[in-house]
Amino acid sequence: MKIGIVGATGYGGAELLRILQAHPEFSITSLYTSSQKGKNIEEHYPHLTGLFPQKLEEINPVKMAEETDLIFLATPSGISSKLAPELVENGCSVIDLSGDFRIKNQAKYEQWYKKEAADLFWIEEAVYSLPELNREKVKGAKFISNPGCYPTATILGLAPLVKENLLAENSIIIDAKSGVSGAGQSASLATIYSELNENLKVYKVNQHQHIPEIEQMLESLGYKSPITFQTHLIPMTRGIMATIYGRIDTKITKEEIWDLYQQFYSDEPFVRLRKLGSFPTTKEVTGSNFCDIGLDFDERTSRVTIVSVIDNLMKGAASQAVQNANIMFGLEETLGLQFSPVYP
Repeated sequence: MKIGIVGATGYGGAELLRILQAHPEFSITSLYTSSQKGKNIEEHYPHLTGLFPQKLEEINPVKMAEETDLIFLATPSGISSKLAPELVENGCSVIDLSGDFRIKNQAKYEQWYKKEAADLFWIEEAVYSLPELNREKVKGAKFISNPGCYPTATILGLAPLVKENLLAENSIIIDAKSGVSGAGQSASLATIYSELNENLKVYKVNQHQHIPEIEQMLESLGYKSPITFQTHLIPMTRGIMATIYGRIDTKITKEEIWDLYQQFYSDEPFVRLRKLGSFPTTKEVTGSNFCDIGLDFDERTSRVTIVSVIDNLMKGAASQAVQNANIMFGLEETLGLQFSPVYP
């Protein structure tokens, strides 16, 4: 199948190139850009020298749909809202890695993203897909909205407990930390070396745009209360750790909770559950499509602690998009993604 990528010069786009280069069923035929037409990708990323001969092409939805079977939109929010519908209307399948179609309520999108929302028809048309929870909706779909990085780690960490209605209302607190690649390539005072090195920063306190996405998905699983969600920037390149707290009022043991998670994710190829007493680190999933989860339950406080880690550029973006593409086209879900994390 012929694959096109919009936003190949971003970090998520570069990871798509790395993954798809070795995919047995997908062939990268076209790379598109809004500002670097005619250049080679290696001029932006020297590590790709000699690997992709295609010149970067201008964005023309009609021509793009004629050239490709599937286009990945690895663009900042606000671009896909106009581009994705044109591509789908012209017969091309689309997987959007931005946040433009994740929030199904237009007013909430505009409140949290500070941008004009996409047309309601296309918001409803886009299938929001965290594969472990709604892969059946993806099969045969033409338009996928890929989840955000923080929501992926958080929702996978909470889903088994939420689906069993074990968490008390208004008790979920998420303390999430991310590497700096999540901020993209644009330089800012917050992400320059002298500000970030040997430092730890909280940001977007009670204002992060992934809050409504997490709440929307948790509500679909049965949890109706708002959450407390705080994010921190740490001095590393990639990785997310979400440390999640919630209260369980039902009489239960940590062993029973662990068994619940084991059963819930027993057939999931990309979710790995740690044994009780063991917790994952971000480096243990670097460069992979894995989400690793560890947990504990404090009977003294009735609070469960869940630690969920992913690579924000992979399971949080590019490799999850390829996982969705595999499902979309009826391929083996793990195809092209069966590689181990990069360690150390």
